[in-house]
Amino acid sequence: MSEGLPSLDNTMTVLFWSAVTIALYAASKKLYRRWPVWWLSPLAVAPVVVMAILLSVGTDYREYLQGTRWLLLLLGPTMVAFAVPVFERRHLIRRHWAALTLGVVVGSLTALLTAWGLAFTLGLSDLFRTSMLPRSTSMPFALKVSSDIGGFPELTAIFVVLTGVLGAALGQLMLHWLPLRSALARGALLGVGAHAAGVAKAHEVGREEGSVAGLVMILVGFVNVLGGGVFALGFV
Repeated sequence: MSEGLPSLDNTMTVLFWSAVTIALYAASKKLYRRWPVWWLSPLAVAPVVVMAILLSVGTDYREYLQGTRWLLLLLGPTMVAFAVPVFERRHLIRRHWAALTLGVVVGSLTALLTAWGLAFTLGLSDLFRTSMLPRSTSMPFALKVSSDIGGFPELTAIFVVLTGVLGAALGQLMLHWLPLRSALARGALLGVGAHAAGVAKAHEVGREEGSVAGLVMILVGFVNVLGGGVFALGFV
């Protein structure tokens, strides 16, 4: 075998763990469509089952990451594609720019402060603090911010998933508790608090709520890319 070609073991690792990850996510989506409860969300089920498989077969996490790294590389084009929904919903920005600006800034600041405060209260190391800082940002933005400020992107991914799953569940409860009558308010609540998982939940509530949640999630991501770095420099 030539030196420039990947070994058979590496190729099988990529094929096996990629197939496992994609199959589990597809199966969990079907499960969630049939029983739409938060603890059956694909973001909750797929990672837990993957971890159980890794532990049962004694596979190191680095080996799994090596086999699925190409999936992470797809997040780069995803970040660029985020510009499309922003352009498509430009009428919402023009119509509600003041409320959106205030909500995005306050939501981003609250997310950064609560993440840092929780890490400080628990006495976590600087690595954990910087990894937790972008937890309320959608995955492509979060991994980029974590890498830039000295965090551990793989650890950040776990915090992002936990925040999304729990945020979507709590957001659904808050929609029943709070007198939020407008689609803008309901969508913004889920988009700020639970990023992609919140957007999915917002689409279940209504089409306009889903559009607003997606727009707010993207705007929060842009703000946190800048704010996360500034915040980390000021507190690390």
